[in-house]
Amino acid sequence: MKLFASHTSPYARKVRVVLIEKRLECELIPTDVSVPNNPSLEFNPLGKVPVLVLDDGTPVHDSAVITEYLDTVTPVGRLIPDDARPRMLVKRWEAIADGLLDAGVLLIMESRRPQNERSPAWIERQYGKIQRALQQMSDDLGERNFCFGESFSLADAAVGSALFFLDFRFPNIAWREHYPNLVHFAEKHQHRKSFEETQPPASMALAQPPAIGSSKFPNEKLDEVEPEVIPSEMAKKPVAKKPKKVN
Repeated sequence: MKLFASHTSPYARKVRVVLIEKRLECELIPTDVSVPNNPSLEFNPLGKVPVLVLDDGTPVHDSAVITEYLDTVTPVGRLIPDDARPRMLVKRWEAIADGLLDAGVLLIMESRRPQNERSPAWIERQYGKIQRALQQMSDDLGERNFCFGESFSLADAAVGSALFFLDFRFPNIAWREHYPNLVHFAEKHQHRKSFEETQPPASMALAQPPAIGSSKFPNEKLDEVEPEVIPSEMAKKPVAKKPKKVN
């Protein structure tokens, strides 16, 4: 098998974590989708990574499809339960983690537009998705060490990839200050072999993180951060002037 992927893609990292957990051999083909005619286009018309190419040449794209397939290749280290409800719960964790990633990627793309072409409402909406996803993760995780059950699953691979993506791309989102149980989860899993071996190189971090919009959490005060774009509901309203008295 071959995996066309970027070292910095959090979706690809989730797949690579699963490959390691499942002890599956797979050749990594570093791929930059921003390059015209990059090799992934031969296998995915959408021009996205990761793309898994099976030994018979069959391409598999979308990280959620890839991870589900990989879990069936070998019974070693099953990451998705067989029974319907437990399976749904694990896949639900993956969905909320991937949704957080989707919002983060959209913010990065928006930050690359000229400032006068950026949409404050769109930016605000994506930050809101990230904040609500973190809140749900925290609420559902509680004090457990694993997202589902008593052992590592696809849910943990997805959530870990999402949290570490925020650390890598959005240091302005102070999730570690607000969700101690997610911090505990991240610290427990960051030294796991599958996460250590898939950590993106520090040299590939953005020279300047996308400091656009509001990375604030609802309970923070306005003067605690200095966003370039202040969300509409936080914008200060002009103070009406009192009419002068006429003697």
